[in-house]
Amino acid sequence: MSETTTAPENTETVATPVQSGPSIINVTEGAVGEIKRVMEEQGMSDDSVLRVGVAGGGCSGFSYSLGFDEKTDAGKDHVSLQHGLKVAVDKKSALYLDGTTIDFYNGLDKRGFTFDNPNAKNSCGCGSSFSS
Repeated sequence: MSETTTAPENTETVATPVQSGPSIINVTEGAVGEIKRVMEEQGMSDDSVLRVGVAGGGCSGFSYSLGFDEKTDAGKDHVSLQHGLKVAVDKKSALYLDGTTIDFYNGLDKRGFTFDNPNAKNSCGCGSSFSS
């Protein structure tokens, strides 16, 4: 005698899991505070994801990119939760960003995000591009 089982009628959608292990990059609490301020100013949802990446260009070869996204791709993104903020790094950018710390500087002479990238061999004077 064999038993027949059926799947339950009610299914629930599960969000993309957030990585619980070590993250590719570190975002300081100060940087997260500024990012959340910008998100609130732009009327973005708390479910928005900070997308950090690398693009070709800049005076040193690569430039950093910061943006917002509503979705992540489990097959292509490393996702972590940092100080209550979801952060996604695509796998190609992760090769260049592994170990990078993003901070926010708010001084008299300048204001903006800083990238401390241990993989950068050279960077431009403004710090927005690098070579590896």
